Amino acid sequence: MSPTGTEVAHRTTAVATIRPMTITEFEPWQAALVRTFATEISRATGLPTATALTRSHQQFEELLPNGVETVGHWLMRVLDEDDHPIGTLWIGPHAELPGVAYIYHLDVEESARGRGFGRLAMLAAERLASEAGIAEIGLNVFGCNDQARTLYDSMGYRVLTMQLSKTLR
Repeated sequence: MSPTGTEVAHRTTAVATIRPMTITEFEPWQAALVRTFATEISRATGLPTATALTRSHQQFEELLPNGVETVGHWLMRVLDEDDHPIGTLWIGPHAELPGVAYIYHLDVEESARGRGFGRLAMLAAERLASEAGIAEIGLNVFGCNDQARTLYDSMGYRVLTMQLSKTLR
């Protein structure tokens, strides 16, 4: 897998370009995503925010030790029909399953959601992985993210495991 990837465009109801993230774009993206992921971890697991933030920082250090140039990871920007950045895609090797790609993050700005950009990014991820000789992609989605779950279901992704929890306090 190449850290720079290739420019990918695909047309459905939306028109978008998926291109590699630049080094300049990487730092603010990573800082924001570390915070966002920590919030999601805390909300989904009940961990204190500070603990979730520490965990999030550690995971990013392990997964992307060389930032945007980490070998084996594609860090991509989603651009709308006017070439404005409206989202990001991060795909890399699955941490536990050799030969399987993993979508670590997909985000489309709220104002652009529901217009097909998430689907285009997923199709680009599938294309990048396929062109690299990878036959399977995995991902995780938090149970409260109904919009993402609907997208993944519609694209043929299936549930492999399900973790359930009940807060008693």
